[in-house]
Amino acid sequence: MNHKIANVIAITGGKGGIGKTTLSVNLGIAIAQTGKKTYLLDADFGLSNVDVMLGLKPQFTLLDVIENRASLAQIIIEGPAGLHIIPGASGFARMVDMAARDYGGIIAAFQSLASQVDTLIIDTAAGISDSVIRFAVAANEIMVVVTDEPTSLADAYALIKLLNLRHGIQRFRIIVNLSSSLYEAKKLFAKLTNVTDQYLNVVLHFLGWVPEDELVRKAIKQQCAVMEAYPSSKAAQCVMTLASQINKLPLPKSQGGQVQFFIEQFINVQNVVQ
Repeated sequence: MNHKIANVIAITGGKGGIGKTTLSVNLGIAIAQTGKKTYLLDADFGLSNVDVMLGLKPQFTLLDVIENRASLAQIIIEGPAGLHIIPGASGFARMVDMAARDYGGIIAAFQSLASQVDTLIIDTAAGISDSVIRFAVAANEIMVVVTDEPTSLADAYALIKLLNLRHGIQRFRIIVNLSSSLYEAKKLFAKLTNVTDQYLNVVLHFLGWVPEDELVRKAIKQQCAVMEAYPSSKAAQCVMTLASQINKLPLPKSQGGQVQFFIEQFINVQNVVQ
């Protein structure tokens, strides 16, 4: 099979409640609007909610794929702008603590996507669980979302530290969410880099920012993406700028960008968490 190179992006943050899923959804839509074949994997296993945010009702989820009740193609649902959504399963303990045989089922399923994807966005769970670290290590781009809260910065640093010291990852792209201005966003980025420069051998890149915008909350209540409901809002414009920056990122030069290789890496990550 002819496998093209895809950009596999893990969007993570360490802490819950920082708007990571909302950002993932809107970024996926913005990238899809540029003509890229974009897929969004709802990887917050156990508490998946991308479909709920968009008012979608999937007939099947990734749990059905793992348990051989459906194929990956059958569970994919189309969202705004042609964004392809791979729904996780909410409220199932098995999705939180998957066994090795389950991972094997996932790799077999994802083989069918290998030639169809330009950009695969993984919306990870919060924290530093096994699956979060697996997805981050396997992706070719790690985007860490932070907000101007001490706990957000502390958890982002803990995640970066773990990925750096245990898995040798040295490059991270930072997105500041819910900020009052670009100036404040860059100040927050400087706070994080001051700590990482002192204690870790990593390079952080400021990818962009998204403001705190009442229209985002309004869109969430309407079960719509702000990119769809309020495309001229400040938040939507900043997300479009982020999407443009992501589209300019160099694609991996090796098989690491292939979707099948990504899922193989996901499975083969060793010593994920103690």
